Amino acid sequence: MTSHTFAHLGPLRGTIRVPGDKSISHRALMFAGLAVGRSRITGLLEGEDVLATAAAMRQFGADIIRSDDGTWTVHGAGVGSLLEPKQALDMGNSGTSTRLLMGLVASHAITATFVGDASLSGRPMNRVIAPLAQMGASIEASPGGTLPLMLRGAAPAVPIAYRLPVASAQVKSAVLLAGLNTPGITRVIEPVPTRDHTERMLTGFGAKLDVTQEGGERIIAIHGEADLKPMDVTVPGDPSSAAFFMVAASIVPGSDLTIRNVGLNPTRAGLLEVLRQMGANITEVDAREVGGEPVADLRVRHANLTGIDIDPALAPSMIDEFPVLFVAAALASGTTRTTGLEELRVKESDRLAAMAAALRLAGARVEEHEDGLTIQGTGGEPLSGTPAGASVATRLDHRIAMSMAVAGLASRHGVSVDDTAPINTSFPTFMGLLEEAGQ
Repeated sequence: MTSHTFAHLGPLRGTIRVPGDKSISHRALMFAGLAVGRSRITGLLEGEDVLATAAAMRQFGADIIRSDDGTWTVHGAGVGSLLEPKQALDMGNSGTSTRLLMGLVASHAITATFVGDASLSGRPMNRVIAPLAQMGASIEASPGGTLPLMLRGAAPAVPIAYRLPVASAQVKSAVLLAGLNTPGITRVIEPVPTRDHTERMLTGFGAKLDVTQEGGERIIAIHGEADLKPMDVTVPGDPSSAAFFMVAASIVPGSDLTIRNVGLNPTRAGLLEVLRQMGANITEVDAREVGGEPVADLRVRHANLTGIDIDPALAPSMIDEFPVLFVAAALASGTTRTTGLEELRVKESDRLAAMAAALRLAGARVEEHEDGLTIQGTGGEPLSGTPAGASVATRLDHRIAMSMAVAGLASRHGVSVDDTAPINTSFPTFMGLLEEAGQ
């Protein structure tokens, strides 16, 4: 374990670039790995989670090579032509890789075993197992529907219309990926919209997708036995990674920081909206579209934030950003209330309990409820935990570690994080950028 103490560095200034978007990086490798021909990917996030996807796609028969300049070249295996993996697919800590690749295997006549680290092996897979079993895949999971699990694909699989019981882009994507090699039309019905990177990118790779609205619900229909065509993908900067710096520059006095090339997909931009409702000073510079995704540079200046009641309807578009939003709330004036966040209890850790405990140690006033936190802010005064500095348990969760690092920048005595190693799963350059912006 590598512990580290984060303390006030002074204002955050200058220009930084955050790594490529994790959700888009996973999908770029998968869809390029299914297209027949050569695709090129630039800006790929090279964290451990995404590398687990690359390793799995290689086992399925895709040829994937990284050049020294950071460009990835992929020669795909072709939908319907996946090879059976010779060994278990090691997903590490990546829930996205696991759930999407389960969908991919489900409609191919191959068997694959999925394994992961201790944290991933505690996460629920039943939400994906249920629809894939309806499509004809046979799945033997560990007790409780967890990894390790073995999945035997069905060929041909059966097209279904599946209404998502829980708002989850991963479950939606798993069913759509299974639908790629299923004869007929597979439909996913979404009562609450979730991130739509899969739909945008599959369309770019040449899949036939129809998206319609009926009675307030989105219906996404994919036409099976698809032939994907190769394409070049430029991955925008990850809004979930930018989130840590958006909050840090907002709460550290004197800050004026520009974050380049941030993806602003509306299904992901909830945090930007909430921070602005709280009074944040964030401007979008040079708004543009890259590979079907909206992108801009964000200029963030220090602002006095005010606590608000956060609309639970925004939760799906910022589910990964709540840990760092709780830090912003701890330094705002007044009270911030969040509800409808039960999903946070089944992430890499129970993020509600972990953040409540960590922020209290750092000196914040936090009440924990079943489905959210209520936080009384300091009105901009630095957090003052124990004079020795708060020592926080991150519970192997990268977002808890980075959120509490940001809290340390706005604290009197610093915040010590018990283990910074998990940060590498999503944001390997985090520590370096923090130092650079604080110089």
